[in-house]
Amino acid sequence: MYAPKLKIALLTALVSVSSFSFAAKDFLNVSYDPTRELYDDVNKQFGNYWKKRTGEEVNFRQSHGGSGKQARAVIDGLDADVVTLALAADIDVIAEKAKLLPPNWQKKLPQNATPYTSTIVFLVRKGNPKQIKDWGDLVKPGVEIITPNPKTSGGARWNYLAAWAWAKHRNGGNDAKAQEFVRQIYKQTKVLDSGARGSTTTFAERGIGDVLLAWENEAFLAVREQPGKFEIVTPTLSILAEPPVAIVEKNAAKKGNLNLAKGYLNFLYSPHGQEIVARNYYRPRNAAVLKKYSNTFKPLKLVTINQEFGGWAKVQKIHFETGGIFDQIVKANSAR
Repeated sequence: MYAPKLKIALLTALVSVSSFSFAAKDFLNVSYDPTRELYDDVNKQFGNYWKKRTGEEVNFRQSHGGSGKQARAVIDGLDADVVTLALAADIDVIAEKAKLLPPNWQKKLPQNATPYTSTIVFLVRKGNPKQIKDWGDLVKPGVEIITPNPKTSGGARWNYLAAWAWAKHRNGGNDAKAQEFVRQIYKQTKVLDSGARGSTTTFAERGIGDVLLAWENEAFLAVREQPGKFEIVTPTLSILAEPPVAIVEKNAAKKGNLNLAKGYLNFLYSPHGQEIVARNYYRPRNAAVLKKYSNTFKPLKLVTINQEFGGWAKVQKIHFETGGIFDQIVKANSAR
């Protein structure tokens, strides 16, 4: 017969092991502004799947903000297991400066690690009082624009580049004319918020501006959440926005979450994950799922970052680094 003290020690050890076995894993997805609803949905569905498959409970945490700011937060120590940001350039910076994942991170998952796409559209007030139908209408006298700041927001950089591409594709278009057109857009921009969700709040909640340059999913959410107040205008040309995802390998391995992180991102590519993507107004990669939602996603001409601008590394250096074209545009507008 065990001595009382030994029995207590064994019981304590069993309780300790039991508690450890059933403790929920802590898992952090560091994302950009407009993905809150998407990953709320993903976390619930994937959490159920993962528990059935492994028996593990997962405590999902999310962090949202401007994509550039989020990348800097991870570099500064925010312990992300995965990042699901707006731009490949932002994840490249994490790989380059913090060495938390390999430089070839985009080769780890299909479609260059972009399980869904989006594009840039216009959100206008009901009845479209300023009759905005395409990019050229944005610079008509008296039109007030809302768009985030490209220095902090990935969505804002997609907005900027979509406008540039439209102007360059016009008859007689070239880079000089595109720059002048984009300069005029920012001249007529009423508020430059730090992130896309902040700009949506400015336009939809605070009632500022005539048109919001928005992620397609943000525009759909605004229409759904405030029925009868807004309309979506799809321009003739926009940009194929490819928000990438990646495992922050050093963080995930340190926390014992590497397999969980792999499962989480692979789930986004599954038919179930692609349905969740489409329900949250992102364009799924799966052709069958995309076809199912063809009434939601209007066809339009889409240019790509690589074909039109030579990739994100070139874009970042030319347009958005200190002293780049965006800074020149801001300086020119402040001087007029």
